[in-house]
Amino acid sequence: MTKNDVTKTIAQSMAKSASNLMSSLSQSQLTKITFDFNSKERYNWHYIPKTRKGINRGELSDRQLTLANSLMASGLSSMGLAKANQIINHEEILGQIENLQGVSIHDRDSGLYTQSIFGNPTGKEPWGWRLEGHHLSLNYTILNSTGNILPTPSFFGANPAEVKTGPSKGLRILAEEEDIARNLVYKLTPQQLEIATIYPVTPTDIITRSSSHVELKVQLGLKASQMSSEQKDILMQLIKLYIDKKPKALANQALSKLKLDGIDNIYFAWAGFAFHDQPHYYRIHTPSFLIEYDNIQDMANHVHSVWRDIENDFGEDLFCLLYTSAAADERSSVD
Repeated sequence: MTKNDVTKTIAQSMAKSASNLMSSLSQSQLTKITFDFNSKERYNWHYIPKTRKGINRGELSDRQLTLANSLMASGLSSMGLAKANQIINHEEILGQIENLQGVSIHDRDSGLYTQSIFGNPTGKEPWGWRLEGHHLSLNYTILNSTGNILPTPSFFGANPAEVKTGPSKGLRILAEEEDIARNLVYKLTPQQLEIATIYPVTPTDIITRSSSHVELKVQLGLKASQMSSEQKDILMQLIKLYIDKKPKALANQALSKLKLDGIDNIYFAWAGFAFHDQPHYYRIHTPSFLIEYDNIQDMANHVHSVWRDIENDFGEDLFCLLYTSAAADERSSVD
């Protein structure tokens, strides 16, 4: 089976899971969950606690929730699925912490994560789906005609980054995202760290926020070509942590693109302190994609992390290529 065949199999699994979920819904539920593929809502992603369009998981029956979980699982590896479920359940922990502190502002409910489907999963035209709530935004664009899947923007966050008290004390959902990056910083020479450090203080959030398109075009920081073999290995370990949240075929697809761009053309940028429990930020900027991580809020115990495709979030670049190719074929047939 070729790589493309494996990707098509994942696309078919997503389409089947989405179709099964839709078939289980009442008409009023179906109205909530479905949007036109070209709707602006498809680009309206975010990771803050807020009211979202779509259908909340808390509105689903047990059977419907099982089907929704199947759709979520179709777009994630076992590691990615475990972290996504932990983030959803983390809302309950955060709610308990805030209630004890008397600072409860938002509803902290794992049922408030919202499922949306864009377009027709069983047709030939492109379609997409999103699962989103506080600190989780999974966005997929699927081209049924080719089997291509675009799995970004992909956001994972955690508050608290480390649970300090209670039954879940010690839980760190995104521990590796911090620890591997910190290990890389420890391995840098003072001169390398000076080059890698791009801000005098830690930014208050990831720079790209929830923009519909990545605007960071200039690569800053320490270039991989300036790193030792050991440092490059740690950098690749960190990158794989992000892309390996997706199914193996999609992760391999991203890795192949990365290698085609050239490992030496990756930039690692840093800001903040190299110690745990201190504010810090990093980003990994390749010619094709961007990884951002920030931990400064709530006394540096609040993580935001995202993987984005610079040109192809929501499948934008691929659509342009396909439609340009289709137009050229049409002109050729007319000629």
